[in-house]
Amino acid sequence: MFKTLRWRIAIPYIVLVMLAMASLTLYLSGFVRDLYLDDLRAQLLAESTLVADALQLPLSREATSEELVSSVTHYARVLSARVTIIKPDGTVLGDSLEDWRQMDNHSDRPEVAQALATGSGSSIRFSQTVGYEMMYVTSLVMSEGHPVGIARVALPLGQITARVTRLRMMVLAATLVTVAVALLLAVLIADHAARPVHRLREVVEHVTGGDLSARLFPTTRDEVGSLTQAFNQMAERLQSMMDASEEERSRLAAILEHMGDGVLITDGEGRVRLINHAAARLLGVRDEKAVGSTFAQVVRDHRLIESQRRCAQQGEEQFEAVELNREGPFLQMIATPLKDAGTSSCLVILQDLTRVRRLETVRRDFISNISHELRTPLASLKALVDTLRDGALEDPPAAQRFLDRMDAEVDSMTQMVQELLELSRIESGQVPLQLSSVAVAEVVLPPVERLRPPAERAGLKLTVSLPADMPPVLADAERTQQVVTNLVHNAIKFTPAGGQVIISASAGQDEVIISVKDTGIGIPSESLSRIFERFYKASRARSGQGTGLGLAIAKHIVQGHGGRIWAESVEGQGSTFSFSLPIAK
Repeated sequence: MFKTLRWRIAIPYIVLVMLAMASLTLYLSGFVRDLYLDDLRAQLLAESTLVADALQLPLSREATSEELVSSVTHYARVLSARVTIIKPDGTVLGDSLEDWRQMDNHSDRPEVAQALATGSGSSIRFSQTVGYEMMYVTSLVMSEGHPVGIARVALPLGQITARVTRLRMMVLAATLVTVAVALLLAVLIADHAARPVHRLREVVEHVTGGDLSARLFPTTRDEVGSLTQAFNQMAERLQSMMDASEEERSRLAAILEHMGDGVLITDGEGRVRLINHAAARLLGVRDEKAVGSTFAQVVRDHRLIESQRRCAQQGEEQFEAVELNREGPFLQMIATPLKDAGTSSCLVILQDLTRVRRLETVRRDFISNISHELRTPLASLKALVDTLRDGALEDPPAAQRFLDRMDAEVDSMTQMVQELLELSRIESGQVPLQLSSVAVAEVVLPPVERLRPPAERAGLKLTVSLPADMPPVLADAERTQQVVTNLVHNAIKFTPAGGQVIISASAGQDEVIISVKDTGIGIPSESLSRIFERFYKASRARSGQGTGLGLAIAKHIVQGHGGRIWAESVEGQGSTFSFSLPIAK
């Protein structure tokens, strides 16, 4: 009950009222009893004085006992009280209630002693004679200056006790009514005082539950009203801070989600507390499973784990570049200690350098390939020149053969340079495409017919399969014919005699796919992803023919049309090269 503010206010108030009423009841009971007793004492004193005056003459002339008893009985009936006549020595001369001859000497009674001493006396005591409590009041009877007797008038206190009891009951009833009223008023007052606090508590609970828009209208101008205004100001400031924090968090989350680099934050125990999608994708884990797991469980690479451990222990930035597996991404890890975020916390950034490394590999291979391609004709030219200098000029037929050979080598290098220039121009967009609606047959048939004689000389069967309802494509006819020429020419070169080359086309929803399939030597699986690189040659069987630029040129032409090009091959079973062109709308 005392857990609520209402009862903590009401109960002390009720207890205070009950104590006050109880004290008042006790005080009034005693006060009224004393007042009744004083009134009764004054009344009995007057009556005893009256009896003393009336019995002065009989006592002075020593009347007989019968006369005194008759007088006592008469006054007792008139006064409705007990009347007793006592000699100064304490001997009872007459009593209206008991047989005076059998009564004890009363000289030891307090009221008798007081009367002899002061002329009157009173006492309240339990009467052994009658068996209940009575008030006794005495008056001294004087005759010629000498005491001749004592007149005593007594009344039982039962009436006073009954009156006091009735008064106590009335006061108790009034107390109960007052307490009930006080209880009601206390509850109402406490409820009125506690209602703003209850409303404030409800609003606080709403705010605690996340509803920062909850407010409380102040209804009073006291301390509770001031507290309400202060709370509203605090809630507004908290909402402003939370909105700013949420905006900042959303901005940070958006940055983290759209970052190309992976980001992780680890705590002092080495557990991941934050990870973005890029890091989860690079490490091959799920975001929700990574959070709370150890860094070692997430990255699963001893080099990265050791680098993060050094960062946490030494408090210094760490760098580590690793390749997660033979075909996996090549990552650079930067681990930075976060001193403001807690002991041993680290920010780990994972940069995917796979493309950079691949480009570096391609650049290195390009330099190696072009050096290799130029070294052979240059060496041949050098040998031919040296031969001519050594005397071949004196032999005209031999000199002519050497000059023809030199001319062929120069033509080969010239072709290589021209293809490089053309590839460079295509890549840089310096060769604009003349796009128009072109029939697929116009793209496929001209280059096939030009290459049919070489195919027949090589002992190959060249087949074209074009559906009659093939839709037109949006393409540059000349450039797309160059793509078909390169693909068919490669198929003829790398297909042994007796094989066949099939050129086909099929229409999709938005594109037409043109395929060149051969039954040649095929391409190793590890080389399929690189055959469209400049100067790349898949095997020694392919290294002695061509410049290695045809497929690279074909790829850039197709991509310039918004299409795609790919190859499927099984080594020793042939290859299929396909590219797509958009359908003309």
